[in-house]
Amino acid sequence: MLTNGLDRLSYQSRWFTVAPERKFFLWLAMMVLAFSLPPVGQGALLVVLAAFTCWLVRISFWRWLRWMAIPIGFLLVGVVTILFSITQQPQHLLVGIPLGSYWLGVLPEGLTMASTTFWRSLAALAATFWLVLNLPFPQLIVLLRKGQVPRLLTEQILLTWRFIFILLEEAAAIHRAQTLRFGYRTLPLGYRSLAMLVGLLFTRVLLRYKEMATTLDIKLYQGDFHL
Repeated sequence: MLTNGLDRLSYQSRWFTVAPERKFFLWLAMMVLAFSLPPVGQGALLVVLAAFTCWLVRISFWRWLRWMAIPIGFLLVGVVTILFSITQQPQHLLVGIPLGSYWLGVLPEGLTMASTTFWRSLAALAATFWLVLNLPFPQLIVLLRKGQVPRLLTEQILLTWRFIFILLEEAAAIHRAQTLRFGYRTLPLGYRSLAMLVGLLFTRVLLRYKEMATTLDIKLYQGDFHL
C-alpha cells in the first residue's frame, strides 16, 4: 500500500533525527522557489529535489517516479483544460481543428500558461513529496503542537491517520481472501466481489471502531489523547 510505504520510508530517512521545524522551514523555502522561479529554474529544482529525495530516503529514481506518477496524472488533466481553448477566430490559434462554427486549439497565451502551471505545480508537488517522505507522523504531531494548532484538530488528524491504516489493513485482508477464492477471475465476478468488499469493509471498520472505543473506556478515557 502506498500510505504504508510512505510511512515506513519516513523512518528510514537519513534525516530522521533532524528537528521537524528545520524540515518544515526548508520545505517552505522550496515552495517559495517553486512559485517564484521561471519554468527553467523550476525544472532544475525538480531534478535537484528528485535526487535529494532519493538519496535521503534510500530509494531508486524509478520508485520515486512511480509514486509521483499518481498525482501527475491529475495534474495533466488540469493542464490540458488550460492548454486547449474554443474560439471563433482560428487565425490566433497555433494549432486547431474546426468544430462547426467554432475552433478547438491552442492559443499562445494558453500554451504559456499551461507550461507555467505544469512546471510550478510539479516543483511544488516534488517539494511536498519530499516533506512527506522525511517527516514521520509523530514529528508532524510535534510540529502541529509547536505551531499552536488547536488540540481538537490535532486529535482529529491523529485519529484519521490511524483509521487510514485500519481501512487499508481490512481492505487488503478481504481482497486477499477473495482472490484465493478466485473472486476476480472474470470481470462480472470481479465487480460482484468488489461490491461485497465495500459492504464488508464498512462493517469491519465499524467493528474495529467499537473495539477501540471499548479499549479507551477500559483505560478510563476522559476525552483527551496524550499528544
